[in-house]
Amino acid sequence: MPDPVRLPMVHPRDVGAPPVFEKIAILGLGLIGGSIALAARQTWAQALVIAVDTKDVLEQAMVKHAIDVAADEPYVIAEADLVVLAAPVRQNVQLLLQLDEYIDGHTVITDVGSTKRTIVEAARALPPRFTFVGGHPLAGAARGGFEFARPDLFKGRPWIVTPHSDATGDALEKLLAFISGLGAIAKTMGAAQHDELLAYLSHLPQFTVSALMDVVGTAAGEDLSMAGRGLVDTTRLASSPAGIWQDVAATNADHLRPALDALIARLTELRDGLEGPETIERVFEEAARWGARLME
Repeated sequence: MPDPVRLPMVHPRDVGAPPVFEKIAILGLGLIGGSIALAARQTWAQALVIAVDTKDVLEQAMVKHAIDVAADEPYVIAEADLVVLAAPVRQNVQLLLQLDEYIDGHTVITDVGSTKRTIVEAARALPPRFTFVGGHPLAGAARGGFEFARPDLFKGRPWIVTPHSDATGDALEKLLAFISGLGAIAKTMGAAQHDELLAYLSHLPQFTVSALMDVVGTAAGEDLSMAGRGLVDTTRLASSPAGIWQDVAATNADHLRPALDALIARLTELRDGLEGPETIERVFEEAARWGARLME
């Protein structure tokens, strides 16, 4: 077994506040996982941040001094007291079921996936020494990957936690304190409620924007360069990687399908009402009302 890479401390960190978790393992250093690493290093100087990802990603994290220990296999997480699963949804489930091989002690485990029911159900098979609490930070950017990670990504943003048992006790309290320390606002709800709500708040907008950009780009072709800022702003999410959203669709299809149906129905109303003012006025007025609420 190769030795993990321990990174040199170029600049000594201030002692700062005592860490909620002393050894934080992050499996997946994309936008979210990388931002957690950066924020944890910034908030708790004494915490050890352990990362598992591919070698090229780990090299980027080393350059930014985001992590203390790095490896491309999970053997380095043996002593972690918090494990954050930050890979795509279905990969998180696979990693979850492998943790028993790598960790001997009591550990709090969470994830940052966009759907919760699948992983919460899978967590029921974990040994009693593990406490799993599902999580989903509602923070992101137009582009994914560690190169876009930043320590302030979670400032003032909701972070949903979905404890599946009342027996989480101290583990839940510590995780909530960890989330708060990263600058996020923790909100608790059931996994089923989360998946239904996020089908509308997150998943439907992404699929809509991707479909819109596909239609517009196919029709406009080279003339796309003449588009104004409105199209650019509207389609900001169109660069999101398909792989992540394939997992979201596969694990939340029962809620995403009716959300798409509702949007298709509204678009059909608009199409059928193009020559009269009533439908357009009603839909636009309602959209403006909800848009103002959103901006608040």
